[in-house]
Formats: sequence, structure tokens, C-alpha cells
Amino acid sequence: EPAGMDYFYEQVQQKDVGRRMQVGQELLEYLGDPARSPDLEQDQQRLDKVIDELTAWVNSSNFKVALLGLDVLGAFVDRLSGRFKPYIGTVLLPLIDRMGDAKDQVREQAQNLILKLMSEAAPPMYIWERLAVGFKHKNYRSREGVCLCLVATLNIYGAQPLILSKLVPHLCIAFGDSNSQVRDAAILAIVEVYRHVGEKVRIDLTKRGIPPGR
Repeated sequence: EPAGMDYFYEQVQQKDVGRRMQVGQELLEYLGDPARSPDLEQDQQRLDKVIDELTAWVNSSNFKVALLGLDVLGAFVDRLSGRFKPYIGTVLLPLIDRMGDAKDQVREQAQNLILKLMSEAAPPMYIWERLAVGFKHKNYRSREGVCLCLVATLNIYGAQPLILSKLVPHLCIAFGDSNSQVRDAAILAIVEVYRHVGEKVRIDLTKRGIPPGR
């Protein structure tokens, strides 16, 4: 009989990389065909457990497992849309970590999944209220990634759905970051903010004690 959620509930807990790669592909096919997956949301606890386990895949040191975990979570977001909202808190922290990954592909896919959450699962500011902790991440690439993610968010949604007064202070701190890539990304983000809201930002920055020349 075709695999259902009970099967995936067991299989996603496997630690073997080869097995995970196989199960991930099966899960993508299962989620891609609503006719095959009527039992997806029958048992809430089972669904919670599967998403928890996939979040651990995203944390995997094997980049192929991490990428597959990102893919499968993306497929869950596509299927559940707004019903994925309760899981946002669980998945965002690993996504912030992965935005600091050494591999471009992983960083990019983590950011794409964050943007997908904004378009399908919850409003952009709901995500940003939970994403802002990333500005203080210990990994400089993650801090840079969060700044770049803000640029991407503004490009897609504009300033309207965001409460920029909550985000600009983080960028001001990032201007003084010990890493030049983070400083550059923060400047890029503030330029993007300026493009959307204009002079208000300049006034705000002056109030925050950023030197006029800067």
C-alpha cells in the first residue's frame, strides 16, 4: 500500500544519510500529490513530530540532508499554507543558522524558505518579529544573511507590511559590526529602507547618533 503519515513518522527519525535521502524524496512526492496524502493532518501530534524531525535535518552537518530538509519543509509550507504558522517558531532558528552556512546553495535556500513563509504562512512582520534575533547571531554570515533577507523582503513587499522602526535600530548596531561583510550588508539594507521611505530614515539615523557623514 502507498506510504502514509505513519510510515513517514517512523522513517524521518532515521539517522542514516542514505535512508534520509530516500525518505525525503518519497515525502516530496507524497506532499506533491494531495490525492495521495489525505491523512496528512489527521493526527496533529504525528504531524508536529514529523516537522520537528525535519527541522533536525535542516541542522544536519551533511549539506545534502540539510538541503533536502529545506525542500521538504518548503513542500509542507506549500501544502499547509496558513496552517503552517504554529511551526514558524520551530523552523526559524535553524533557518537563521543555515543562512550562515559555508555553502552558498544552503544559505540561499534557507533565505528562500523564510521568504516563502512570508508569502504563504504568515505576514512578513510576524516573521520579522521572530527573525530579528538573527541580527545578534554569533556567526557573522548569519548576521549578514538577516540583513540581506531584509533587502529581499523590501524588494518583494515594500515597506508597507513592515514596522521598520523596529528593524532600523538593529541595522544601526550592525553598522558597527566587527565584520566588514555585515557592515556592508547593513548599509545595503538601510539604502533599501531609504529607497522605500525616504528622508524619515535620515532623520531617524541622526537621532540615533549616527554621524551625518556616515
